[in-house]
Amino acid sequence: MKKLFCFVMFLSTLALFAQPAIQFENTTIDFGNIKEEGGKVTGKFEFTNTGNKDLLITSVKPSCGCTAADYTKTPVAPGQKGFIEATYNPYNRPNGFNKNIRVTTNEPKFEEDANAAPYVIYIKGFVEKREPTKYETAGYKNGNGDIRIKDNNIRLELLSTESKSFTFQVMNFSESSSTFEPLNLPNYITKDKMATIKAGEEVEMTFKYDAAKKGEVGVYKDIITIQTQDPVEPKITLFIDVEIKEDFSKLTPKQLQDAPKADLETTTLDFGKVAKNTNTTLEVKLYNNGKSTLNIRQLKPSNSAFTIVSDKNEITKGNFATLTVTLNSKNRRGMQNTTVDIITNDPNNPHLVLNCAGDILQ
Repeated sequence: MKKLFCFVMFLSTLALFAQPAIQFENTTIDFGNIKEEGGKVTGKFEFTNTGNKDLLITSVKPSCGCTAADYTKTPVAPGQKGFIEATYNPYNRPNGFNKNIRVTTNEPKFEEDANAAPYVIYIKGFVEKREPTKYETAGYKNGNGDIRIKDNNIRLELLSTESKSFTFQVMNFSESSSTFEPLNLPNYITKDKMATIKAGEEVEMTFKYDAAKKGEVGVYKDIITIQTQDPVEPKITLFIDVEIKEDFSKLTPKQLQDAPKADLETTTLDFGKVAKNTNTTLEVKLYNNGKSTLNIRQLKPSNSAFTIVSDKNEITKGNFATLTVTLNSKNRRGMQNTTVDIITNDPNNPHLVLNCAGDILQ
């Protein structure tokens, strides 16, 4: 019986001290000089499990989106090898680079301390700049076809009673003419005229945004699709970011004196550390310290990980609304930030901004 007890204790001791251990053969890969137009380059980091228990890679985090990582996803037995592959895309990234990849495993130090420092491996090199294309030489860097827009993003700011014109510069690099026809214009955006762009021609396309027809106040994004006859990229997308401000210009001095006044309890919400796949909520009060009813026109976060709702849209003088902000951590990781636009009918301060942040744990 005593021998059996000692044998069980021996096995327990072995189990207690059994643990995996990772040993990298190299922690830096130098690609040297590579050509920007030469395509992606890939390097492989090999490692050995020098422990006495199966090793599992639990996380591989490249330092930027231009570095893709693949790795051994199955357990690596003691004495066996595994790998981590890092791929770098040099296109549009001339000059030197030095990127890191952070690695965690099922070793005890990571399981016992969620903040334990990860292993860090590196890729580096120098990207030789390519010759500019004919499109880039002319200032048209966006797109893939021969019908191109110089800048397909525009920012507009106008009053709710205004209309404003804006232009996009377009060039036809092909050897044949092409139509330029919007497919999905809303009724508050009009184009002065349909156009045919001749081969080699550069033109300005003019649109008009009518805020009165839009009939809303706040921050919006419109996406317009343009149909062309380009065989490579027949549809071009335009992005219009607009802020429509309520027109208070006709208010009398008495009306301004008796206006509502919007005040946030705080302009910052910190969610701290957030568990993955959860909904976490915080509340903030929006006060009306004016003399008439405060109306909430819009609540809009810049990051879709966050949502915001109010328990009321009309706040009588001296009262408040409770704004509930929710951070949804599903399918997300790392630090999440947002600005929430809060638009009201306060003529002196109609646009408030609430800053929110949370760190989603792995």
